[in-house]
Amino acid sequence: MLDGSPIVVIATLKSNNRKTGDMVQTFMIRSDIDPVNAIKAMLDGAVCGTCVSRQNLGGKCYVNVGQSVLAIYRAFKRGIYPTANEGNLEHLRGRAIRFGSYGDPAAAPVSVWATLASLGSSHTGYTHQLTHRAFDPAILDYCMVSVDTPRSALKAHNAKMRTFRVKTEDGPLLPNEIECKADTEGLTCLECGICSGGQGVNVAITVHGRGAKKYTEKYGNANLIAVG
Repeated sequence: MLDGSPIVVIATLKSNNRKTGDMVQTFMIRSDIDPVNAIKAMLDGAVCGTCVSRQNLGGKCYVNVGQSVLAIYRAFKRGIYPTANEGNLEHLRGRAIRFGSYGDPAAAPVSVWATLASLGSSHTGYTHQLTHRAFDPAILDYCMVSVDTPRSALKAHNAKMRTFRVKTEDGPLLPNEIECKADTEGLTCLECGICSGGQGVNVAITVHGRGAKKYTEKYGNANLIAVG
């Protein structure tokens, strides 16, 4: 949906992700080139759009594409994943589903997420494509807007959009935000469930992982600006 390139959405049913817990994970991957070479050739915009964390846009994505995502792509090419249909989608009924373990949910038709949301018990989903020329606002029924600064968050709030914001460790919360319960209570996404859907409280999380240093260098001062 972002640039017309061929992509596939793959759902994996088991996960050892310590932050999310055992949620169904969904990966958006180009179907015509492996994800590592897609990044090198700057063709990953098909699934990542204009996300500021894209490596070839100067960001530091937390996803290790050369491991799980590449393995999933190779498995797809071997033909091990059945095509989704009414029967096998029942495997997802009552499960918590993560929209976008790799890739932005806005890369796929909204109907994909509407179907999964109707089956799942809850879901998480975040989109960084608010300013993308091909952005479909219907995705906001299922996803929060991913933002990187207080000003971006406030702009989205004024437009009645729900946000998930990354902040520095010393960056304050906005008056209409809560801190991610992974930080405050050590809960997994599966245990928490607050981020499910496009309506509800706004959430902020302290930056972590291998991209933390680059984020702080880029957005540290923006996080400390007093925004009224």
